[in-house]
Amino acid sequence: MDALLDGFATALTFANVGWCLIGVTLGTAIGILPGIGPALTIALLLPVTAHLDPTGAFIMFAGLYYGAMYGSSTTSILLNTPGETGSIITAIEGNLMARQGRGAAALATAAIGSFVAGTIGTVLLTLLAPLVVKLALRFGPAEYFALMVVAFTTVSGLLGASRLRGMISLFLGLAIGLVGTDALTGQARFTLGILQLLDGIDITVVAVGLFAVGEAFYVASRPELRNVQIIPIKGSLWMTREEWARSWKPWMRGSFIGFPFGALPAGGAEIPTFLSYFLEKKLSKKPEEFGKGAIEGVAGPEAANNSAVAGVLVPLLTLGLPTSATAAILLAAFQQYGLQPGPLLFTGNSALVWGLIASLYLGNIALLLLNLPLVGIWVRLLAIPTPLLYAGILVFATLGVYSYNQSVFDLGMLFVFGIVGYLMRRFDFPVAPCIIGMILGPLAEQNFRRALSISQGDHSVFFTHPISATLLAIAALIIVAPFLFRLRQRRPSSL
Repeated sequence: MDALLDGFATALTFANVGWCLIGVTLGTAIGILPGIGPALTIALLLPVTAHLDPTGAFIMFAGLYYGAMYGSSTTSILLNTPGETGSIITAIEGNLMARQGRGAAALATAAIGSFVAGTIGTVLLTLLAPLVVKLALRFGPAEYFALMVVAFTTVSGLLGASRLRGMISLFLGLAIGLVGTDALTGQARFTLGILQLLDGIDITVVAVGLFAVGEAFYVASRPELRNVQIIPIKGSLWMTREEWARSWKPWMRGSFIGFPFGALPAGGAEIPTFLSYFLEKKLSKKPEEFGKGAIEGVAGPEAANNSAVAGVLVPLLTLGLPTSATAAILLAAFQQYGLQPGPLLFTGNSALVWGLIASLYLGNIALLLLNLPLVGIWVRLLAIPTPLLYAGILVFATLGVYSYNQSVFDLGMLFVFGIVGYLMRRFDFPVAPCIIGMILGPLAEQNFRRALSISQGDHSVFFTHPISATLLAIAALIIVAPFLFRLRQRRPSSL
């Protein structure tokens, strides 16, 4: 509690309150725009915020992350176009409610549910983060290497439609992370004789190229993505007594379903939103309304989505493990400031960590006040022509990367990775595993070498330490389990 109170003292300074408001406002606007999520936006802001105070920058990033979750529900309900994968379920019932003239009630239950879930998730983050840090302090190099192997196997499988494509994307990121000078031997690796590559490829250039430039190229090549139809908002922005009665229990259940999945190394917002939807359908007194515009089908999944966002911050801050695309970009932002999330971050930069957590409470209140009264203004953003929007993103990405190091070589690399990002989207390769591989690959290599150095080259160190052995067993199970499951399905029944 003392640490949290100190965090509020940090977050309530004039400058940091300003960064929080900028973050939640920008996040809401970004979340509403189709196809532009928090990962892309934070990637765009990395070069711009490189010289800001780290605490203020991360408070803004956190507000943007929460705000984008709020805003994506508006797009899902009014356009049937989820801005984030966690809003897919919201689009099912929310868009049907909008078509029936109940769009205002759908937006209200999504906004209030997001506030309730975001607050509960932040409370759980406050209580659990110190406990996870105590566990993480028992980790040595062997345990950290095993933990990163678990991250590689889970993220590559769950952030894409195909495990093979996810693994290819992951190994591409690992290869990019190896470019540069080996820290232990001083040898140049994969530099092709190019002097500018001796220091490695900047994560900011890769993130902006893959996410922002790649997305702009992809949208430019697909005319059907530029045609949208907005459903006008009808009715009062306040819910009826019956709608309140049908919403508050799904808000609570969704909050406690979403947080654990977000906190797991293989978590995310997709699974808990689906679970919440099916649970609400099973518990509903009017299950026949599901698929026709049931308000529980908006309230529960939207709460699960926002609670999962808070859960994602637990492994990111305490272990340095990203479990979503946005978390991967936030990890890149930490590295941009020379910080490594983990147990030492809580001791060495406690003002930043607890200021960030305290700002989430403030951001949730600000988002509720922004979303309900100003929803009519936010919806007008949907009228921005898509060609102008993505042209602006392209210009902003180019100027941001150039201003970061004033390097023409970085601009060339930006568009090389932009083309790679376009091709990955074109052929359905997930982008997030590539970023995660680039960030965690060098850290995994360092911990692998340290563990072998401590054990004098004995590889059994990874299997004799209980925590390390358990984590490697989990990683092996994650790889083997899908094959065993398919074999069991193919085996003819003996009955």
